[in-house]
Amino acid sequence: MAKILGGIATSHIPAIGVAMDKGLEQTPYWKSFFDAYPPVREWLYAQEADVAVIFYNDHGLEFFHDRKPTFAIGAAAQYENADEGWGIAEIPPVTGETELSWHIVNELVENEFDITVCQEMKVDHGLTVPLTLMWPGHKYGHIKVIPVAINCERHPMPKPSRCFDFGKAIGDAIRSYAGDQKVVVFGTGGLSHQLDGQRAGFINKPFDLYCMDKIVDEPEELTKLSNYDLVEKAGSQGVELNMWLAMRGALQGKLTELHRSYHLPISNTGAGLQLLVTTDAI
Repeated sequence: MAKILGGIATSHIPAIGVAMDKGLEQTPYWKSFFDAYPPVREWLYAQEADVAVIFYNDHGLEFFHDRKPTFAIGAAAQYENADEGWGIAEIPPVTGETELSWHIVNELVENEFDITVCQEMKVDHGLTVPLTLMWPGHKYGHIKVIPVAINCERHPMPKPSRCFDFGKAIGDAIRSYAGDQKVVVFGTGGLSHQLDGQRAGFINKPFDLYCMDKIVDEPEELTKLSNYDLVEKAGSQGVELNMWLAMRGALQGKLTELHRSYHLPISNTGAGLQLLVTTDAI
């Protein structure tokens, strides 16, 4: 059966991709942030994973306010990126994985998760920035990707507990697949940040570190929070913690935290990085 090797949680700030394209990684503003990523890359490359399941939120490129699914999953052979208004350079398409994706879809519906299935969709920085962080130079074409979008923009949004359960259902589906694929799961976004309103620029470092502590061995504590709690404690965009919870839900058994980094501010955001590995994958 397919095997989940571990989970990677990372910020997906669009400015990260721009900095990499411009070669700014070792400039004073960016150096501490980018210096945290090589250990995670080394682990990832050593594992030779076949598939990356990426929990992210679409920021309006594919799903705008006129149609915002709670949960959407890609089942395409390829995914294109496009300019979100930043004037970004064209980057290579993302390779999809269809057979495992359809298996996940069927298992989710069987387990009472009603989802939107996309056989064609554009993917934005929420997905492409984490891929570029792991494979600099956009050299991610070899890894097959299953994009899973969670609504974090338009109310009503799924609760933290529902996102955790959603991730758990996806993890169970992966483990029930008859293939021998090695899978790594990404939770992207966050941590605390607010981009608009009277609290624009708000960052809550103590809460971010609390979340990073709890997500390792006590994720259930975080599922007790509401989305309103997240907005209060982590800013209006702090609900992106829900993608981290979905990633954590997909993991099973005893975990080891192999790497952690927290850096602020990056584009008015508390930027976290975490590598959680299942015991048998060490």
